[in-house]
Amino acid sequence: MNVEQLRAHSERLGFVPQDAVRWLSPRQLVRTGIKVGLSEILADYDDRREVQASLDAELLRAPDRRGDTWVDYVADIGDGFDATFTVAWLLGRESLDVGGHELRRGSVLVLGGDEVYPTPSAMAYDNRMRGPYRCALPRADEPPLLAAIPGNHDWYDGLTNFLRVFGQKARIGGWQTQQSRSYFAVQLPHRWWLLGIDTQLGTYIDGPQLAYFEEHVTSNLRPGDGVIVCSATPTWVHTGVDDVDAFNSLHWFDRNFVRTRRLPDGEREETGAAVRLWISGDSHHYVRFAEELPDDETNGVPPDPRRRQLVTCGLGGAYQAATHTVPDRLELPPRSARLHKKDTPPVTYRRGPASVPDEVTSVRRISRLAAPWSRYWLPRRNPGFAQLAAGLQVALYLLASFVFGLTQGMPPTEAVRHADLGAVSRFDVEALVAVALAAFAPWVLRLVRRRELRTPSTTIVAVLLQAAVALLMLTAAVAVPWPQAWPDWLVLALGVTGTAVAGAVLGSEAFALYVLTARSGRLVEMQAAGLAYEDAKGFVRMRIADDGDLTLYPLVVDKACHDWELVDSPTSDRAYPKPATEPRPRLVEEPIVIARSAEPAAPRTPR
Repeated sequence: MNVEQLRAHSERLGFVPQDAVRWLSPRQLVRTGIKVGLSEILADYDDRREVQASLDAELLRAPDRRGDTWVDYVADIGDGFDATFTVAWLLGRESLDVGGHELRRGSVLVLGGDEVYPTPSAMAYDNRMRGPYRCALPRADEPPLLAAIPGNHDWYDGLTNFLRVFGQKARIGGWQTQQSRSYFAVQLPHRWWLLGIDTQLGTYIDGPQLAYFEEHVTSNLRPGDGVIVCSATPTWVHTGVDDVDAFNSLHWFDRNFVRTRRLPDGEREETGAAVRLWISGDSHHYVRFAEELPDDETNGVPPDPRRRQLVTCGLGGAYQAATHTVPDRLELPPRSARLHKKDTPPVTYRRGPASVPDEVTSVRRISRLAAPWSRYWLPRRNPGFAQLAAGLQVALYLLASFVFGLTQGMPPTEAVRHADLGAVSRFDVEALVAVALAAFAPWVLRLVRRRELRTPSTTIVAVLLQAAVALLMLTAAVAVPWPQAWPDWLVLALGVTGTAVAGAVLGSEAFALYVLTARSGRLVEMQAAGLAYEDAKGFVRMRIADDGDLTLYPLVVDKACHDWELVDSPTSDRAYPKPATEPRPRLVEEPIVIARSAEPAAPRTPR
């Protein structure tokens, strides 16, 4: 059965399975925009992290188990049921046999942000996150620890519902929450530490949070300890795209709370510990960067456990993002970053050979947004967008016909009925020039006032494309041989109707082409959000061996499950969904070994 059929059994399931969010649907755009605006106000005037200082917070520990320690990391999970539950079901299996490796379920499950979409509420968390994860692992004899940090979507209500879900030390199915704040520290075996940092919509790390890490982590670090840092956004990538200062907060935290600590006399001493892995979600793809070592002789980064790693894995359920816009090389912190103290020279990282999606697929897939024959075409994938485009084009048509009538010295409808094509063609050219001048005016004024040359906003392209479509509609109306016996109101009504129909298609296509012009920024996110691609989902499973080595196994299942069966609970009247055909995950790339410290020189083979 599909999602719609599953919803008929919501009472037995205990939640209502949801469809994936359509981000460019007009109603969704308005609702999300309002929430984003309110969240920014909350961030400025009601920082919930400061209030959390009144809550007791302790160091978390992984459940004691014999043998190697396993940790699961997943992010961006609370979207449509098919993708979210496909990943949750894999996380709940006791073990997975992938590429000849037996990968045991993590004794710790880390949720790396954006646990619900599009905005947080008690019902949204139940239907999009808690319900699916409760069904994926209804019970466990040894409950794995579940630790979570909030992403921007969790922050849209000021963390109210996030803390109710993850800060009450309650169970979610077989997983056990233990944290009381929006950040955490877990002491892992073999001298590893797992830190989850809440940077509140990309701003800063608050005082109570720093005090928590200083008390429970910094003061206890020893030489040779390895640290894993989970953050809500891959700010290291942003430094190479549009914000050289994006990594500043995390770099400052690394220098002052991991590598050094403050002594009672105010001096600082080296801890001897190091962040060996930075991991994040938020960008809905898999991309890895590996540290360049001083003795590297090529531009590649062959496997070597001495390398520090930067991993982005946001494949937990949300739409898949592009990878062809991710840079190939990073310097952290960038030389131009505005930091009082920073590492010099910066550490260089190079992009790994594998990604999800791969760059060729990423480029090819994006073009479907402007392909009317594709099921991923913008208005087809985002219900309501065609109506929005139609409404905009009708308004522009009425405006264009009014101005055209003024230039011809007659009422708009008469101008449409009696003007010739030569007159309307001249008007089209003059109108486009006028619109272009008006669109470029703010850029010119900024250039004159500030004397700085910047690339004009791509919004100008959107304005010109929509204006061109409206003028095309006007020209088509003038070209129609309207019968003289028809009244003006009928001509106007038919012109508006034809514009609405054609404008829905052409206006949508114009906006899709505009979105495809983006190479960075919010428009690139719109490309992927508009496609709402639900397949290729996964997570990272990690193993800490007795010798202290950390091994990463990035997993992906190429097709999300869309066909489900119901299984009766043996202990209640509940039912649990189960994939009709079990999803088969694969390794994105060969396992990555990370030594606890950078001392070993010889590469080791993952076991």
